[in-house]
Amino acid sequence: MTQQSDQEPKAEIRLGDSQIMLLGTAHVSRASAEQVQELLATGGFDAVAVELCPSRYNALIDPDALSRMDLFKVFKEGKASMVAANLALGAYQQRIAEQLDIEPGAEQRAAVKYARENHLPVLLIDREIGVTLKRVMHNIPWWKRLGILAGLLASVISKEEVSEEEIEGLKQGDMLETTFAEFAENRQDLYLPLIDERDRYMAARLQQEADTHSHENILAVVGAGHLKGINGYLQQGVANPAGTIEALDHLPTPSRWPQLIPWIIVALVLFGFALGFSRSPQLGWQLVLDWVLINGSLSSLGALIAAAHPLTVITAFVAAPLTSLNPTIGAGMVTAAVEIYLRKPQVGDFGRLRHDTAKLRGWWQNRVSRTLLVFLFSTLGSAAGTYLAGFRIFDRLAG
Repeated sequence: MTQQSDQEPKAEIRLGDSQIMLLGTAHVSRASAEQVQELLATGGFDAVAVELCPSRYNALIDPDALSRMDLFKVFKEGKASMVAANLALGAYQQRIAEQLDIEPGAEQRAAVKYARENHLPVLLIDREIGVTLKRVMHNIPWWKRLGILAGLLASVISKEEVSEEEIEGLKQGDMLETTFAEFAENRQDLYLPLIDERDRYMAARLQQEADTHSHENILAVVGAGHLKGINGYLQQGVANPAGTIEALDHLPTPSRWPQLIPWIIVALVLFGFALGFSRSPQLGWQLVLDWVLINGSLSSLGALIAAAHPLTVITAFVAAPLTSLNPTIGAGMVTAAVEIYLRKPQVGDFGRLRHDTAKLRGWWQNRVSRTLLVFLFSTLGSAAGTYLAGFRIFDRLAG
């Protein structure tokens, strides 16, 4: 049964011994947060389900977690781009918060706060944001991925207020969907991993909780855009909740050929060197010099744009020509390590990270985000240098 009034939309469904009230909320509405508090204050619920995954929940209850982030581990595990993307998303959401004078997700905060204060179980029913983002990227062509990344960067640079249309979308739908929709030309590409899959996931999690625990009355606080989908899947029945969750948590297997490209490029470059030296030592050393100058210069330019320490810029020039011949380690890994050593981020940098990255200049002022930029820009510079130097080498060989 679905109810619609002048307040937030609701739907109630019985799953075994559990009665579940689905409350559709707006992530940027003060009224939604107030209604969550009013419903919980009635004392009629013995569990609270929220549209949060474990990582977002931990960030909510432990805002100082960023201060304990191991930056070097982030780079080593290849998570620098994901961290930077999350910070860029946060910058967009911060613009909304400042414009509307309300923190996005205030209703989720209210639900968690009440549950913790009153010793009620908090049920985390959303899929991990990292899994969702990876499935989003897998679901769209590579050129649209570049568009999204460019849009994320534009969101940091932009000083424009969020439009009324975007705000209305946030009031009606999902924060992740609306955020990405600003950057993507075709929203249909994003619908499956961002909305439908998460509807199924959250329905399966609620069914799982109803099957395995003795909660009699659950208040499930979800975005209004998810209400219809979750209710529909629960009405149909989720026969195998654990299997559904496992399938939707599965990360798509990456294609093999993109992983082979760096090795193919290295083989071609080394073949070019060998061919050059076989013709004449002078030509061979000229090809090596081209490789070093082009690759090193572009990587060091990237580090310079990121305002890296002068020694880091020099390191980029020296490291890039070597790391480009070894796909197992990138120039960004080396430059980031040197930057961390020379300008070790302080506790205050981590504490100010979300606030600083909401503005363009803050990315360069904060030592943590600046190190991320050093990693990303020197990596991009080295990648560009690899292709340009490769073309230059074979141009000389063909000449």
